[in-house]
Amino acid sequence: MATVPNKANEFENIPSIKAKTLRINLNPDIYGTFAEIGAGQETARHFFRAGGASGTIAKAMSAYDKAFSDAIYGVEEDGRYVTQARLKTMLSHEMQLVEERIDRKSNPDYRFFSYANTVATIDFSKRYKGHGWIGLRFQLDPNQKEHDEIILHIRFKQNEARLQQETLGILGVNLIYGAFFKFNRPKKLLKYLYDHIDKDTIEIDMVNFTGPNFRDVDNRLMSLQLIKNDMTDAVMFGPDGNNLLPAAVLYKKNILALRGSFRPVTKVNMDMFQKSYDIFVRDQTVDMDKTIVIFEITLSNLKASGEIDEQDFMDRAELLCSLGHTVMISKFQEYYKLVEYFNNYTKARIGLTMGVNNLVDVFDEKYYRHLSGGILEAFGKLFFKDLQVYLYPMKNAQTGQIMTSNNVKVHPRMKELYKFFKYNGKVMDIIDYDPDIMHIFSRDVLKRITNKEEGWQEMLPEGIAEIIEQKDLFVRKDLPEAQEVDEE
Repeated sequence: MATVPNKANEFENIPSIKAKTLRINLNPDIYGTFAEIGAGQETARHFFRAGGASGTIAKAMSAYDKAFSDAIYGVEEDGRYVTQARLKTMLSHEMQLVEERIDRKSNPDYRFFSYANTVATIDFSKRYKGHGWIGLRFQLDPNQKEHDEIILHIRFKQNEARLQQETLGILGVNLIYGAFFKFNRPKKLLKYLYDHIDKDTIEIDMVNFTGPNFRDVDNRLMSLQLIKNDMTDAVMFGPDGNNLLPAAVLYKKNILALRGSFRPVTKVNMDMFQKSYDIFVRDQTVDMDKTIVIFEITLSNLKASGEIDEQDFMDRAELLCSLGHTVMISKFQEYYKLVEYFNNYTKARIGLTMGVNNLVDVFDEKYYRHLSGGILEAFGKLFFKDLQVYLYPMKNAQTGQIMTSNNVKVHPRMKELYKFFKYNGKVMDIIDYDPDIMHIFSRDVLKRITNKEEGWQEMLPEGIAEIIEQKDLFVRKDLPEAQEVDEE
């Protein structure tokens, strides 16, 4: 099969898939099982073809029939098969079997592994491209009691099941090879997953590293790599720092999204969130138990000062997670793309919390010149069905005037369009805002922190200043001031 190296690897000496599998097969210590459901035994096939597989493969199986699968692994609570829970069950079951059945006294140097995937390839109608979970549980040391684990979620982009199967097989080989030979360079390991795979064929939208050899790996930073490497358009992580699958988090949920720089998160950010959330959940169509709040940072915001400063990103993430929030990093500079993304997973209520400056930008035609339908096409996607904007006011520094949806100034050509959405209830003012904090902007707080000035502490939510001071966030080096739109 002809392969196309991606641009990230084109100047590197990439081992062929056969060379990778042969290196593993000829290693006398690497020994384990393959359990592949939904797309054939595509990864195991590469190891069999390379030769010497008897020293590596303890067992290879495909429990295709649901009854057989349930008989082997049990029935999942949700009754589904292409899930992270199913994958983890497979990994655990297979690893336990190999450890029980292989005598350690006779094989003291064996480093066990269990590779598994559970996927759904493209359907016959070609409406759903397919997706899946891939994972590896393994030992880097034969005496290792706690296993290491890498789990990925993928989305297929190809239009033929056969091509998806081939891509899955190569990805599996890259994962196993990377785990054993590149484990100490997790960022590189992620890039190597696309060896001999074109990025247009598959998307990796979630990854988590766990285990003793990955204790220093922050999965939020791994999420950032997926975005930086163009492996996906959006990633999410929870308050515990572990990465989340956006599709699972957003599925059929009411979504309230707050975009900002959060550099650092301020009292204004939290007031925007709390006041808009109060309005959002009062809506009779919104079920609080089926509602998710997203604090979103765009990739362009992370790049506002040039290249992404990973420590700066981690500082922002640290504070948002400490407040118990779910964070999204996206490539969607325009709001309509963010809403379009949400609409892939839910038809429920969507709310966007934004400041006056952001609303003015939404009605700026320059952001939509690349669309054949211009701003009307974008607005058709942005204000689709149940979307509502919750507008936080801004105080004019020169005049002291409070700017709201009633006196905001958009381009003259956009006035009638703005009135249409305003009068149809798509823009709602937050009226119970805190007037005593309207002078606070993240950029000013950041400048005070980096210049070691006083007075910034009271501008932040309770407990945040203490975290910044204890962990020296934002002050280890002089961070360049971002040339960014105010997003409070």
